[in-house]
Amino acid sequence: MSKKPVRSGDRVEIVYPNDLWELLNEKRAHAIQIMDLLKRYNIRSFIHGSVARGFISRKSDIDVVIPYILPSFSVELALREEFGINSFQKRELVQATPYHTPKAHISLDELTIVTFPLVGLRSQEHEFYKFGGKLDLNGLQTEKRVAGVDKRLVLIEPSERGHFEWPIIGRESEVAKLVGVNINIVEERVKILLRRNAIGRTGTYLKQVLRDNEIFEEVLKKIMDSDPVVRRRVRKGK
Repeated sequence: MSKKPVRSGDRVEIVYPNDLWELLNEKRAHAIQIMDLLKRYNIRSFIHGSVARGFISRKSDIDVVIPYILPSFSVELALREEFGINSFQKRELVQATPYHTPKAHISLDELTIVTFPLVGLRSQEHEFYKFGGKLDLNGLQTEKRVAGVDKRLVLIEPSERGHFEWPIIGRESEVAKLVGVNINIVEERVKILLRRNAIGRTGTYLKQVLRDNEIFEEVLKKIMDSDPVVRRRVRKGK
């Protein structure tokens, strides 16, 4: 699937072949396993992106997001209980831009990531997840799919046979109402993805891989001590 922005086009229906439905069920079953495990530890989470929308490929990520602050050890304890003490492929502290919230990313495998903020999310970041499509555990278990916008700037609207899709450029107000977000987040995503397409992928402000013995909160504290940008964002999030 092309990830380049689509600037124009009609509303069309994409009918899914059987193997796509099977792949979707497979990825959703894996997401349910993780989210149900977190729920048993009283950790609320949702799935974000293509798995929530339903239009996927073999390379589609399984993005499990915890939308609030909690001690990182509680998440790691829950995941290690299920997947084993040495199961994490990678742990990263990531801050997309100076204005975004520093987050913990725990990669269980190449395509499965559990993400949670280390300070409070901005309202725009909550809306970003809704813009792309978000679904809770009950929604997954009841085979629900939600509308959301992909990286092509195409709206995906689930249908019985697959989905309807149409480019959102020039239709930002309509999209905002349909997915239930402020129009500002739609306009911001359009601007960012068009710019990324024009100049190439922009770099992440901060990405630090943690060693096995390091703790997310302690690593963030060390970064704050030497980086005023990170320090300022953390203080705003408290």
